Amino acid sequence: LDWATTQNNLGTALAALGERESGTARLEEAVAAYRAALEERTRERVPLDWATTQNNLGTALAALGERESGTARLEEAVAAYRAALEERTRERVPLDWATTQNNLGTALAALGQRESGTARLEDAVVAYRAALEERTRARVPLDWAYSQHGLGQALELLAERSMDPALLAEAVGCLENAAEVYRDGGVDYWLPVAEASLARMRAKLASAAP
Repeated sequence: LDWATTQNNLGTALAALGERESGTARLEEAVAAYRAALEERTRERVPLDWATTQNNLGTALAALGERESGTARLEEAVAAYRAALEERTRERVPLDWATTQNNLGTALAALGQRESGTARLEDAVVAYRAALEERTRARVPLDWAYSQHGLGQALELLAERSMDPALLAEAVGCLENAAEVYRDGGVDYWLPVAEASLARMRAKLASAAP
């Protein structure tokens, strides 16, 4: 189990490197390290550690999926997050459950963007809304903002596919919430991203108005 913990930690270090570097080699190594950890960190033996590593595996797979064409890695990421949620329950570890729900939403939204139809985007919205049940502004303001941001982006895509301006209006509200927290917290990286999305969404709403 100590070996498995070290493999998990190695995966986390490799994933952090992989996020900063171009290419996929480090992320591939991170996936391999997490999979190795899971050989000993089994669900039967250490259920919450197993779930943590499944969540971490999902995040590395999702990062790979973002860099690769196709949907195979993103599908694997969704499966890993769903596995994690079997043990990372809301009753047992509410904020960890919310983090994995948020991560699931992000992977589903990425899948939804690449696929036709609305099913994945609808699932992403459900996952983000679940995350926000525990990720409240009062409790974890920055995490609340990140989930609001993700929800807003998923709603924007869903609004486009379903031609529903009410969803776009809701997306604007989500991004306004996120931008407010980013502004108050001095989150310099995400604030301009949120503001650019807001400008785009407001323009779409104005053009859709009768």
